[in-house]
Amino acid sequence: MSFPFNVRVYGALIYKNHILLSDETHAGRSFTKLPGGGLEFGEGLHDALKREFLEEIDLEIVVVDHLYTTDFFQISAFNKNHQVISVYYQVRFFHDPHELPELISVDGTQKLRWISLEALCEADFTFPIDKFITKKLCGIKDREV
Repeated sequence: MSFPFNVRVYGALIYKNHILLSDETHAGRSFTKLPGGGLEFGEGLHDALKREFLEEIDLEIVVVDHLYTTDFFQISAFNKNHQVISVYYQVRFFHDPHELPELISVDGTQKLRWISLEALCEADFTFPIDKFITKKLCGIKDREV
């Protein structure tokens, strides 16, 4: 018996007590999440996250710290026959900017925006796992990278 797992990897890019969020549309659904995406066959988690940031935002990042890996059952919002396993990392800019930069999606399929960690709440995210880690994200607000 095989189990259809969908492994996702996301980066919490925190700078000047703000976190980068991504507003996206896929399969006719709009949602807000952290930047990142799916693990491809043959990739490690760090490499996948770096690839996703380059593909989506044209941004080089450094993976700083593991924040959380899903430890409960979560069905995929896009395929009811798949279980989602999400891995979250804190990331930083490869080259630190002097100010909070405006970042633009490479292909225009997503809108990127900064939100203050003080204002961040569960309602800012769409998916259950992202909502679950909101408190953990807010807890790293004083640890700028």
